[in-house]
Amino acid sequence: MKFLKNFLAKRVLSRSAVLLLDILILISSVFITYLLWSNVETISISIHQLIVFVSLLILFNVVAFFFFKTFSGILRFSSFSDLLKIILALTTGYTLTFLFIKVLNFSHGVLPFNIQVFVLVYILNAVLMVFSRVIVKETYELLINQHGNTLKVFVYGTKQTGIRIAKSLKGNNEFNFRVKGFISDETHMIGKNVLGVKVYGVNEDLFRTLEQKEIKRIIVSPHKLQEIKDSHLLDKFLENSISLMTTLPLSEWESDKITKNQLKEIQIEDLLPRKQININMRGIASNLEGKRVMITGAAGSIGSEIVRQVAAFNPYLLILIDQAETPLHSLRLEIRDKWKEVRALTFVADIANFTRLENIFNESKPDYIFHAAAYKHVPMMEENVSEAIQTNIQGTKNLADLAVKYHSKKFVMISTDKAVNPTNVMGCSKRIAEIYVHSLSKYINDKNISSVQFITTRFGNVLGSNGSVIPLFREQIRKGGPVTVTHPDIIRYFMTISEACQLVLEAGSIGKGGEIFIFDMGDPVKILDLAKRMIRLSGAQSNIKIEFSGLRHGEKLYEELLSSSEHTKPTYNDKIMVANVREYEYKDVTKLISELVENSFCYDDMESVALMKALVPEFKSVNSPYESIDKKNNILQM
Repeated sequence: MKFLKNFLAKRVLSRSAVLLLDILILISSVFITYLLWSNVETISISIHQLIVFVSLLILFNVVAFFFFKTFSGILRFSSFSDLLKIILALTTGYTLTFLFIKVLNFSHGVLPFNIQVFVLVYILNAVLMVFSRVIVKETYELLINQHGNTLKVFVYGTKQTGIRIAKSLKGNNEFNFRVKGFISDETHMIGKNVLGVKVYGVNEDLFRTLEQKEIKRIIVSPHKLQEIKDSHLLDKFLENSISLMTTLPLSEWESDKITKNQLKEIQIEDLLPRKQININMRGIASNLEGKRVMITGAAGSIGSEIVRQVAAFNPYLLILIDQAETPLHSLRLEIRDKWKEVRALTFVADIANFTRLENIFNESKPDYIFHAAAYKHVPMMEENVSEAIQTNIQGTKNLADLAVKYHSKKFVMISTDKAVNPTNVMGCSKRIAEIYVHSLSKYINDKNISSVQFITTRFGNVLGSNGSVIPLFREQIRKGGPVTVTHPDIIRYFMTISEACQLVLEAGSIGKGGEIFIFDMGDPVKILDLAKRMIRLSGAQSNIKIEFSGLRHGEKLYEELLSSSEHTKPTYNDKIMVANVREYEYKDVTKLISELVENSFCYDDMESVALMKALVPEFKSVNSPYESIDKKNNILQM
């Protein structure tokens, strides 16, 4: 028994062996039928004639087997379509045999033919071939389920996708799951049997049933994921230590069977309150195909994802700039592996170095620039003011000025929600960068100096980006805790890296110049709730503690995408809006930035921050040593 179980689980019969088995079944069908029929009436056929008849059946049916590929599948994974192929192949083979015998007898009359016997042979042959697949499949499942380390699961969803998931898991030793039931919120399905197991409703009895049947995992149909996310069910599942999995939509399945790439554990990113984003990918492709595309910060979380998405649109050239040598090298290897036809130049460079940048522009002549390079960590920039000024402000100015000089078509700057009513140096540095790009755009249009279209995109936190809270929480949970949250009331907006980059590309596509695009980030998320949900997802809620570490320097309790003096206009994409912002005079901004940058090389942080506040009056420091500047300004204004 153990040998048979191991054989069924690990070994696969060769195609020739399956074909030989089918031929033996065909021969057996003939002799069994003739043996049984001889008890009913005398059969006037010689052994020689019987051999000829069997040979003709084998010949024409083997041709049909090859045509319909009935022997190419794995017996234990046989499906309805495989059984249908058998019927079609046998029908074709027997029909050809029938026609050949008719012609042969019409010409020579050498082969006795009984239509009743012929039909019975066909029926018995079909039954035995179908039965061979069914018995192998059921025997395999019985042995594996009884003696293997199977994991009992429920499937949430009883429509097409849910049924396909269950069918695909049946007998699939890649996962070794055994479907013990379905969950449905459709009243007419509750209590019925589907694929031999019961359908349960969404009610209090459900969790008693899950406990009784020792179910610790539920596979959620993709179209049911949103319903679970928006209901109380999600927390109930997590509270009961039930892990959730989902799969890709049917349209994205690689084959009829689920593979490891298609079935995944549901992550916290899948459970945040965000609606699906629809992007005009055709419009983006038409803008980027055959173009020279520069991406700064190319090795970072946002930059590298933009690289991947742009590479799929067949650009003429990718120009990738980053200070981080090792991640940039890894990205270059990835491009060579996945997009062999895409030409990419990689430059280890500091965007604050104008001479280096100009050399790159002169060599590459970019059509499109996606500017994602920036220092982004709030506490770090509170302690490194000069670096924030030189990279986030001077670096942006360098790139924008060179885009004008070298006649680029579009310049898309990636900003942040922290630029709105900034409370920290990082946010203010990004706001000043926005101000410069916006004022430059207006200036070149008014003076008809250049046709470069300057576009700014502003959004909140990106899930899974380098240094973001979710990877931090995952690592803390992996180590057994504690999970550190800065404040019990802190909230943030979140978006996936892929979603954010798609919106950046679309904003770049629809922008005409001078816009600041705001992305709809969905509902804000309380970080404490996020931590609790991640702990529950890990299945270790009883062991992991949450500690509050206190707000960091410059950190807000909540972020904003618009200041109170700003308002938005809609675009055709309801996830992208255009902000109306205060306008600055280009020459005034240039003068102030020059002074600010020059001062940054003196490394007098107080003086630098004072200059930043002069340019951005709404910059009010929070939980920071620079609050003293605000107090001084308030006294002077009194």
